[in-house]
Amino acid sequence: MKAICVGHSTFDITLPMTEYPKENVKYRIKNHVDCGGGPASNGAYLLAKWGVDTSIVSVVGNDYYGDRIVEEFRNIGANIDYLERHDNHRTTSSYIIMNLSNGTRTVLSSKDESIRKLNQKIDCKADVILIDGEHPETAKEVLNNNLDAISVLDAGRLTEDTKELGKKVTYLVCSKNFAEEFANKKINISNLGELIEIYRELETFFQANIIITLEADGSFARIDGLCQLIPSIKVKALDSTGAGDVFHGAFVYFISNGYSLYETIRLASVTAAISVEKIGARKSIPSLEEVLEYV
Repeated sequence: MKAICVGHSTFDITLPMTEYPKENVKYRIKNHVDCGGGPASNGAYLLAKWGVDTSIVSVVGNDYYGDRIVEEFRNIGANIDYLERHDNHRTTSSYIIMNLSNGTRTVLSSKDESIRKLNQKIDCKADVILIDGEHPETAKEVLNNNLDAISVLDAGRLTEDTKELGKKVTYLVCSKNFAEEFANKKINISNLGELIEIYRELETFFQANIIITLEADGSFARIDGLCQLIPSIKVKALDSTGAGDVFHGAFVYFISNGYSLYETIRLASVTAAISVEKIGARKSIPSLEEVLEYV
């Protein structure tokens, strides 16, 4: 199986603290965790780690953080032929304040203007494609060149680009915020009728298989003709950074390996749950064996 992942690359610096910082106070942090990040990029890292022939299609700068990201992908065995280095582009950096007392995190990102299309033509073929809305013109090119591939959109933010790309994919896996903004309605997990209405609005517009991720409340999807809630896996979260990215990467793996939609969502939830028990998005990605042993 061959995978192509098109999307954003960033470099994460996670600062663990026992409380949220107060203004005008100096803090000394003994240990910090740093690694690459970004939705489709983290998905690509997971797929490569799990033995999939994976090409990462993204842009980083000719800088220190770009060097680190390239090194990570090279070490995990991903194909970096389409990981472009741009002199006039700074690699996105994210500074994550992680509150160890309650498992929450605050993310501060420094990002240059988005690059809509990579310089080179992506002419490789794939069995499965993961996109996150970054580099939308290149994402469309990859989708159009692989019409028979299983395609998944990690829809975290509602934009005109994600709305357009969502009509071209097999599976639209969207966040709760994306669904709420699209329907202009708040999701109340106890009001199943309204949740079904929101789901149907997404389904009608995108004409794709829709999965709404609801964080601690699980995921909502139509399975065998019936809309149903697939519960999340309950764990004590230490760092939720990248958990959604890990879910999407695992979703791509299991759905493209013949698992049912229900089992795909359940196993992706297990993968994400294991990941939040450690610090650092990529450093927390479990092995495939860990996930299968967990269940």
